[in-house]
Amino acid sequence: MERNVVLSVRDLRTYFHLPHGVLKAVDGVSFDVHQGELLGLVGESGCGKSITARSILNMVRSPGKAYGEVLYFENGRATNLLALGSDSREIHRIRGDAITMVFQEPMNAFSMVHTVGHQIMEAILLHRQVSKKEAREMSIDLLDHVGISNPQQRVDEYPFQLSGGMRQRAMIAMAIATNPKVLICDEPTTALDVSVQAQILRLLKSLQEKHDMAVIFITHDLGVIAQIAERVIVMYLGNIVEEAPVHDIFHNPKHPYTRRLMAAVPDVHIEGENGARTRLQTIDGFVPEPINLPDQCVFYNRCTEHWQHCTTANPELLQINETHFARCYKYDETVPQKGEA
Repeated sequence: MERNVVLSVRDLRTYFHLPHGVLKAVDGVSFDVHQGELLGLVGESGCGKSITARSILNMVRSPGKAYGEVLYFENGRATNLLALGSDSREIHRIRGDAITMVFQEPMNAFSMVHTVGHQIMEAILLHRQVSKKEAREMSIDLLDHVGISNPQQRVDEYPFQLSGGMRQRAMIAMAIATNPKVLICDEPTTALDVSVQAQILRLLKSLQEKHDMAVIFITHDLGVIAQIAERVIVMYLGNIVEEAPVHDIFHNPKHPYTRRLMAAVPDVHIEGENGARTRLQTIDGFVPEPINLPDQCVFYNRCTEHWQHCTTANPELLQINETHFARCYKYDETVPQKGEA
């Protein structure tokens, strides 16, 4: 059964106008998010993942500005979030209510001078017509819902009194307090040890299924994506370079960057000849600063499969089959391929 689109990003461009040029942090990104879908957004640091999330929520501040459309669908009506004032009543109604976010480091997202319960209650009172007593009871239920033991005590504790895993659970509790339609998770498990990370991932997956939320999960960790995502978008230098179901990304990656990312993932089951350990592959070079870039494929300088045509322009995102897209001239039938006359 085809699921409804709840969020549609169209030609999203987020530019920072600096004295030495225009930094194009996101440069023409388009994708849809469906109800109940868990969409993975992956790539190296500096590829534009987090700024894409902030742009969706219309949270980009000067000297940055987001252009294009971010359409949120509600009751048969589409609202372009980028057309709303970043501090308008309408954007505040949607942000933190229908679309919420779990940040990478809750110590920075939480206020250290207010209790966890106070901050969850504040989110509830802002978007729901309930009393303070009811909001407190809801906060305790939410803390219990995300697996925090003794929530009646924890609700009156400060963020610095909680462990890293408990703080992240409390952040998730605050994010789902309004039963959002879209939950954006910006590397929510990066700072956690692997056992706590696994617990948080199971929690997010169960909450997503129980509440039928759409989730955008941002990470640089392909191992995490393999566990939870249904569809994956691979970003590089502010561009989508590949988009496909998670199975196809892992078993049949098309873009050279995606293949290099996959090759850099440790695999305890792979050994070299005679059982010898093999060296982990890396991607040579680094993500360049997206200012005054030449008109060529964004991955050209780090790609081992490029040829002369790759310097003519940045290729379009090409459809390989019904569900698989890649931004590479290898799949463009209108241009001569490498080695052809």
